Amino acid sequence: MSGHESLPKTGLFIDGEWRPGSTNEYYKLFNPARPRQLVGEASSATIDDVDAACEAAHAAFPAWSALSYGERASYLKKIAQHLTADEYELQSRIKLFTREHGKVLKESTIEMTRLGDRFTFCAEMADRLAQDVDLRGPPFDTIITRQPRGVAALIVPWNWPLSILGAKLPQALMAGNTCVVKPSQNSALAPTMTIGKIAEILPPGVLNVVTGPASVIGDPLLSHPLVRKINFTGSIAVGKHVMRVAAENLTPVTLELGGNDAGIFLDDAVLDDAAFMRTYLAAFMTSGQICMALKRAYVHRSRYDEFCDGLMAVASRQVVGDPMLPETTMGPVNNESQFKVVTGMLTQARENNADVQEFGSVPDQELYDAGYFQKPTLVFDADASLDIVKEEQFGPALPVIPFDSEEEAVGLANDSMFGLCSSVWTNDTDRAIRVARRLEAGYTYLNGHGPLAQDNRGPFGGFKHSGIGRNLGYEGIVEFQEYHSISGPAGELFS
Repeated sequence: MSGHESLPKTGLFIDGEWRPGSTNEYYKLFNPARPRQLVGEASSATIDDVDAACEAAHAAFPAWSALSYGERASYLKKIAQHLTADEYELQSRIKLFTREHGKVLKESTIEMTRLGDRFTFCAEMADRLAQDVDLRGPPFDTIITRQPRGVAALIVPWNWPLSILGAKLPQALMAGNTCVVKPSQNSALAPTMTIGKIAEILPPGVLNVVTGPASVIGDPLLSHPLVRKINFTGSIAVGKHVMRVAAENLTPVTLELGGNDAGIFLDDAVLDDAAFMRTYLAAFMTSGQICMALKRAYVHRSRYDEFCDGLMAVASRQVVGDPMLPETTMGPVNNESQFKVVTGMLTQARENNADVQEFGSVPDQELYDAGYFQKPTLVFDADASLDIVKEEQFGPALPVIPFDSEEEAVGLANDSMFGLCSSVWTNDTDRAIRVARRLEAGYTYLNGHGPLAQDNRGPFGGFKHSGIGRNLGYEGIVEFQEYHSISGPAGELFS
């Protein structure tokens, strides 16, 4: 990609075809490792484009919703195969994704190549979804079934856009809805290309994608009268705004918002090399930019020094730099705004005399200084008043805090407005489950944390300010449907 002519330029996908935005305007995306390096351009949609996408989805809804679950499952299986059928094209998307996002090639590869698994899983739910509940009288015979809602607006963030898309899109399609997807403007090129590949398999209008600044097209999509379901993943502040806008049309929402996940390392936790590597990846994978990442580590005081030494050893082995290089294990933070959030928290911690230590090697200091890089950083014995403890850092920094009793640990973990995920680390399974049941979180991992510990067959979502509703699992499909009861006199509906 040496010449400007070779830079990708993505359009909008509406009603079965690629098209430019109505004003033919584009915005630029830059490489977060080299912020002055242009990666490509994405179409800037307008309100008219949003309207066209919603109209197309609405027009396609009757035929798509009329298909059986088995018929929709066939489409999803074809999509799963199509996404990786062209190896050269797939590798091109993976490399572009790394350039525009900043995550290392290995992570981009995982995200791109495993997206199809989410479609296959939903397709395998066909028989279960097709089963109604029959209530035999007296007093009545009643069938409890479900219907798709209509046009679903799916709003995807920048951190793991394709994995998160895979927690919404196949579910919405399997449920019988048609969709309009808005990727984040901070990571729009490879995700838009990928959504276009998915749409190639579907009838025109079933899947549409619009790109551009949320300030221009966000509210028009959220408030569109044809949108019957909103599924949003992002920050708490924006999630609250989504809910306010959705209220105007009483549009139901699923909100998967921020997390400040606590991990409790009990006095009998197994702390071997494998456990330390799992802990490191739980906190620092994708430079810590994962909603279900480990963001607060509470460690029993009797194991505190051992824990810190082991985690420091793993962090010290990391290589921070150009994510396109195979030896790199951590790339930059995705954008300047998030970079400032993370570094600002670390500055506050240092100013309050916290023990803040950075780890890892930097092969190219000039690149590091120019890009949005932050080495993996641990904040030891962090005070509860610090932002790095109270807020979601969403970056490569982890506070490590000692505790003295199980009761204290549970109280510290739950003392948060967040409630997305949590973890319990212990060698006693009964104890692990007992503690897990007391944690205010939508998902609790045992002896692991984050994406590498996640069972995607289970529903995923948060308590408190971490969200409303659930993605993934059977429950994530049903979120895109409404229940429908059909009753008649006893003895008439069932033989």
